[in-house]
Amino acid sequence: MGRLYTVHPNMVECYYLRLLLVNVVGPRSFEDLRTINGHLCATYREACEHLGLLENYACWDSLLQDASIVSFPHQIRMLYAIIISTCFPSNPIELWNKYRDFMTEDFLIRMRHHTGNFNLIITLEMYNEALIAIEDMCLTIANKALGQLGMISPNRPMHDFFDGELRRKQQYDINELQTFVNLNVPKLNDQQKNVYDTIMQAVQNEAGGLYFLDAPGGTGKTFVISLILANIRVQGKIALALASSGIAATLLDGGRTAHSALKLPLNVQVIENPTCNISRNSAMAKVLQQTAIILLDECTMTHKKSLEAIHCTMQDLRGNHNIFGGALILLSGDFRQTLLVISRSPPADEINACLKSSFMWRYVRKLTLNINMRVQLQNDQSADRFSKQLLEIGNGKVQIDNTNGLISLPNNFCTILQSKEELIKRVFPNIIQNHRNHNWLSERAILAPKKCASQCYQLSHPRKIAWCSNIIQIY
Repeated sequence: MGRLYTVHPNMVECYYLRLLLVNVVGPRSFEDLRTINGHLCATYREACEHLGLLENYACWDSLLQDASIVSFPHQIRMLYAIIISTCFPSNPIELWNKYRDFMTEDFLIRMRHHTGNFNLIITLEMYNEALIAIEDMCLTIANKALGQLGMISPNRPMHDFFDGELRRKQQYDINELQTFVNLNVPKLNDQQKNVYDTIMQAVQNEAGGLYFLDAPGGTGKTFVISLILANIRVQGKIALALASSGIAATLLDGGRTAHSALKLPLNVQVIENPTCNISRNSAMAKVLQQTAIILLDECTMTHKKSLEAIHCTMQDLRGNHNIFGGALILLSGDFRQTLLVISRSPPADEINACLKSSFMWRYVRKLTLNINMRVQLQNDQSADRFSKQLLEIGNGKVQIDNTNGLISLPNNFCTILQSKEELIKRVFPNIIQNHRNHNWLSERAILAPKKCASQCYQLSHPRKIAWCSNIIQIY
């Protein structure tokens, strides 16, 4: 008995062919598959539509109808782009024809103000501008043009199709960035200045290479990275700012997650030789061919195969067999913090998946920041001692008990309390008097390592749960 493999909806006609094969009984030929009630359909998709196998058109129609009442035109365009990029509606052209006026209204208003003619109506050129805006969104979301999603393609030159992504990477206020660089470069300490000069010299020489910035918390890593990105962009060059998580990406100007920007496989750990899902003729490929630097922040939580996938992709796109195709890569993070998490796996698997276990790590040139700027600026001696103790623990300098694999914390490392009640009293003294004081509440929190611990705090104080439920943070 033969096996019918699964097919992703991105493989449009193959997907609809498979859908017909599993639903049509006894077809005698591929032409017979496309014949519905005596009518020969032009495509397998059309045959699926006639058989009612595709998702109900009415739900997307209702969604866009609601949006057209309460949303702005650019929001309706974004919703439409998400629908056709990820949900694969049965008839995207029909949806466009029905709601295109709502998606184009802002272009009409702009043109009316520009010409002074408030009797102007929507033209084909305005519809085309809306289609271009939607296609740009689809390229960002799914790396696909409208023509690949069953929609009509906008009328624009091919060079504009590819230069759109480049323009997005270069749309920065040069004067504002120059002011930022001029004001903050003199504030760098010696270590930060060394990192800044090293990377800027590598960018200037176009020498490429792989660098790792080892920077514990509080040493000014984000400050230095922001200056490097700003200075490169001031020169009119492309600096791609990526991070392993969305939270980290928000701290970088123009930051995106590596999975979103580079289309990394989600199951990278099970693929023997993974690569990024970026075609040689795509807009993102052009960006990667011309970028001056690729920054990957919080890289310590990244699987080693993700870095290897980027390496192989860059070699292919640039036609260069040097490391990362001759591009400059700056990794940053702190291996003393949490490494990547592999579900239901022993610590050995996490260590094996770490970047330091990759064959790429031998090419790394290490840069270091270890002066805690938070301590220096606050001039707090207890904070200075605490930061040094954290580094000693992270560097493995604290003695380990061989019987249980645990360490003993120094006596002055923290204040040890005997009960949850004492902890709550220390963190939230006089809570009855201050529970309505938002400033007071925002200055204190209990960080619970597990959800069950947070629930224990709440259950032990049922009368205070209404006040404390927004105070206890779960990580």
